[in-house]
Amino acid sequence: MLESSAVRILANLGSGDLVLDVGAGANPFERADWVIDLWPYEKRGIYGRQDRAAERFSEATWVLHDICDPGPWPFADDQFDFAVCSHTLEDVRDPVGVCAELSRVARAGYVEVPSRLEEQSLGVQGPWAGWGHHHWLIDPIDGGLEFVFKHQWLHVRETDHFPPGFADGLSAEERVLQVWWEGAVNAREHVFQVPAELDRYLADFVAPLRPPDAPLRRQLRRLGRRLAR
Repeated sequence: MLESSAVRILANLGSGDLVLDVGAGANPFERADWVIDLWPYEKRGIYGRQDRAAERFSEATWVLHDICDPGPWPFADDQFDFAVCSHTLEDVRDPVGVCAELSRVARAGYVEVPSRLEEQSLGVQGPWAGWGHHHWLIDPIDGGLEFVFKHQWLHVRETDHFPPGFADGLSAEERVLQVWWEGAVNAREHVFQVPAELDRYLADFVAPLRPPDAPLRRQLRRLGRRLAR
């Protein structure tokens, strides 16, 4: 999670607000009162050093659960004042279902996912585009997110990804997409039934930043304004 987002969340939460962290067991949000994740409590924080003394959740409020399993999570409607779901939706098989449950169990929340600027950049993790374990390209829509299955074409077609080194010039804010929501987080999957439409979707996002005569930072600012909520 962006540090600026964590600061904003903490600044706006009351001491009695009940907070849920969804799917971030490897790096849980210490302010969360409850956590639901596939990782067990004993393995929490394996991707980063945690301030164990600051944790509000405990083993008793750590729910070991596949968040994409059919059926509701073991929480009541509107049980939580705020829910955090950071760098999880891009990993799971049913992000739309997860967003539906987020909307059911919490009154408001924060979602953070990788931006397409990072996910369509070659060499972020290896000789492919973005992160190898991520399943989705994610776009902002009104009040939420739209998910497109991450097709293998974007790894091999030059028109569909940014060149190696492109991601090195991205700021932390440009690497992510943030959604602050109240009431419900809108979510849907976009399925391309015509191959040419998928081709355009992948290439049209990359094209404005590829021309050699286009100053990179100016184009990034323009694209950032388009993606901003």
